Amino acid sequence: MRIVVTGRYGQVATSLVERAPQRRNVEILPIGRPQLDLTDRSSVIGEIVAARPDVVISAAAYTAVDRAEDEPELAYAVNVRGAAHVAEATERIGIPIIHLSTDYVFAGDDKLPYGEDARAAPTTIYGLTKLEGERAVARINPAHVVLRTAWVYSPFGNNFVKTMLRLARNCGKVRVVCDQWGNPTSAFDLADGLLRIAANLTGEHFGIFHLAGAGETNWANFARHIFRVSREHGGPFAEVEEISSSDYPAKAKRPASSRLSCDKAERFLGWKPRDWRPASEAVVRRLVHSEDADAPLATQPGRA
Repeated sequence: MRIVVTGRYGQVATSLVERAPQRRNVEILPIGRPQLDLTDRSSVIGEIVAARPDVVISAAAYTAVDRAEDEPELAYAVNVRGAAHVAEATERIGIPIIHLSTDYVFAGDDKLPYGEDARAAPTTIYGLTKLEGERAVARINPAHVVLRTAWVYSPFGNNFVKTMLRLARNCGKVRVVCDQWGNPTSAFDLADGLLRIAANLTGEHFGIFHLAGAGETNWANFARHIFRVSREHGGPFAEVEEISSSDYPAKAKRPASSRLSCDKAERFLGWKPRDWRPASEAVVRRLVHSEDADAPLATQPGRA
């Protein structure tokens, strides 16, 4: 099975490349800029058709949440029209598409974790464009899976885990918001779920699914966990000072609670996510001990 992934150097594509050898007869082909420009319809269709995939994972997106408030046209061009171009390419050659979306399609004011049928009401340009992208994909290719996830981290790219470790190299104390709750999700677990879905795509598996780490936390407690694990393995650590969202003004209003229910994925796909604690511990340990990090973290002094 040949799987094309849009977003050549993203966390998901890189994790899929690493995980694929554990599966038999699976080839991952990441494609991205400059060959693939999501805003260019002919570029997208040409690259995907030429690759002759069995399924496409649409992972590339405009993800700069705050900057999107100032660049709504670009965010729309990538997250809506770009998603539509990928869906059109897959529909043209008669294959399924798995499109990645986000917890930010929800307002974040629900007391319970969001299920797939919960009302979407994004509060940011980013969330709005991702929701419109979901709808475009569903409209163009009936053989689709829209996969919402949240708080993705890995040893690759830019993410919260790497940011916290980087800050801890030079700061004895880090201020982190404590009133936003969600599900930290390992990109490796997400990759495993994507591979399972891709291998079992049938009519009953089409539609919207949530795939995120098990358990919930807030950003401040997530940071504490990262620093505790890092310290245990000789990496940098810092004290966490809890602040509210109002103490950390941002252009885009983040959801107060974007927790996702993954019960449907477990029922239909037989996929149960790992608890976020051991999953993130494995990534922190790898960053501290390997050269995947931006700097050799284990050589940095810890701070009380």
